[in-house]
Amino acid sequence: MIALKRILVPTDFSEASASALKYGVALARAFSAKLHLLHVEPRHDLEIMVERELVVGKYLGEMGAVQGRQNAARELLGKALTEQEETDLQAEFVLRASGMGGPYVEIVRYAREREIDLIIMGAHGHGFAAHLMMGGVAEKIVRKAPCPVLIVRSPEHEFVMPEEAERRPIGEPSS
Repeated sequence: MIALKRILVPTDFSEASASALKYGVALARAFSAKLHLLHVEPRHDLEIMVERELVVGKYLGEMGAVQGRQNAARELLGKALTEQEETDLQAEFVLRASGMGGPYVEIVRYAREREIDLIIMGAHGHGFAAHLMMGGVAEKIVRKAPCPVLIVRSPEHEFVMPEEAERRPIGEPSS
């Protein structure tokens, strides 16, 4: 029996990531698993955000700075789930900065740290540029991840058989 307790859905807020999140929510519900949403920002953008929060944190105290970072991640990622899904799936929202190796390094590192059982991520189903952006990241994660990886292409394949195909025996060509 496969036991999924922790499912990770890395997101870049694209349509492909939204498709992957649908699968993440469905599988987390089916296995009563905790859902982790991770966004990896380019380091320079995240450093600016953190510096602003640290200035505010000095005025609010150390707990205020920690709470500020958590709120920033929740605000960016929290819109992806409904309140009910967030509660039911014990959703954890995480924002990390990419290092020299790129976003895949942080995704794999997070999966190892949190003992993730399954990574579900979106991949754009078209074009060379898309392969360089998400396809390359997805490929590296598949090769380096400490757990199985489910790649969801966008636009995703609907798992609904047309009526004509349902009536035709498997392997019989259509007319």
